[in-house]
Amino acid sequence: MAARNKILLLDDDEQMLELYQALLEQLPSRPEVQVCSTGARAIAMLESEPFNMLITDLRMPKMDGLQVLAIVRRKFPELRIVVLTGLLDEEYRTRAYAQGVEMFWQKPATAEDIQLFQDCIESMLMRATHTQEGFRGVQSKSLVDLIQLECLSRNSSVLNVSRGGLHGKIWIQNGEIFDAATANLAGEEAFKEILSWKSGNFEIHPGDGSRERVIQNSYQGLLLDTAQAMDEAKTPVDATAELPAGVVTGLAALGRFEGVSFVLAIPPDPATPVDSWSLENPMDVANWARDAQARLARIGTSLRAGELQVAAGRGWHDSWALQAHELKGLLCVGFRPTLEPEEVDQTMKHVFDKWAS
Repeated sequence: MAARNKILLLDDDEQMLELYQALLEQLPSRPEVQVCSTGARAIAMLESEPFNMLITDLRMPKMDGLQVLAIVRRKFPELRIVVLTGLLDEEYRTRAYAQGVEMFWQKPATAEDIQLFQDCIESMLMRATHTQEGFRGVQSKSLVDLIQLECLSRNSSVLNVSRGGLHGKIWIQNGEIFDAATANLAGEEAFKEILSWKSGNFEIHPGDGSRERVIQNSYQGLLLDTAQAMDEAKTPVDATAELPAGVVTGLAALGRFEGVSFVLAIPPDPATPVDSWSLENPMDVANWARDAQARLARIGTSLRAGELQVAAGRGWHDSWALQAHELKGLLCVGFRPTLEPEEVDQTMKHVFDKWAS
């Protein structure tokens, strides 16, 4: 049986220690969580027994979190370190990343934030043994790992990435990828180019709020598209060959857009079978979608509003959107109810564009 992961939680606030100890012990991997309230005590505990992860606050009396980080990183270079703080100071954040911190997390304020925090910690604990590839500054992590952590933490940052004479930047704003650039490329093409670099150096700088958004794809969809492009570049095209394991195609790829709960493609010919992803009753939904499209088209005609472009609504469990394509038929997409209407509209546009292309 594999040994349990061990987490050391450092905070001078006893109530916070109790709360986050309980939250971390609820993780699926059931880690052992020990707590301490001073930097000196944390270092002594790390010296006395092995831990997989240190989660620390920054603002503490006597020895603050940055001092702890400097000592711990030097003495325990393989230890995973997460900052959990109430500070909203970009200087602290930059200095923490410079010390080799894997994630900088503002103390969650909502149930959704807490769930994201738990998911990130569980993912870090379960990640496979370090490989030889990686980016210096965060323990042998791939650039995909770094970007996912920044996006899941809803951070705003600029990643400066270099590999030999190659240099690139990725702009992240509130957990979404806004833009990327290399010497010769920009936008999504630059992002794909940067992710093809298997190793190198990186620096994380404060976000640039003035940067205009060029990349509209969600970070999940962008990472998926990039992974598929890299797989295709490595694999010779053979129409008779099976796809490599892990390559997601068809409607499943559309399901990787943030907030999408199901996808249903309805061909123009009723005799042709529908195609669906993550939907238990596709024919029932297809019949409803066809009827809804017809009804909405009649309303549009009576109002002289022209042809129906896209329709969206909200039910008890999901939001939904419908959009027709002249040749491919009707696309019906379900969304988690947590998405705001404008987020549904924007995501539907990206899903439809990818499906129609």
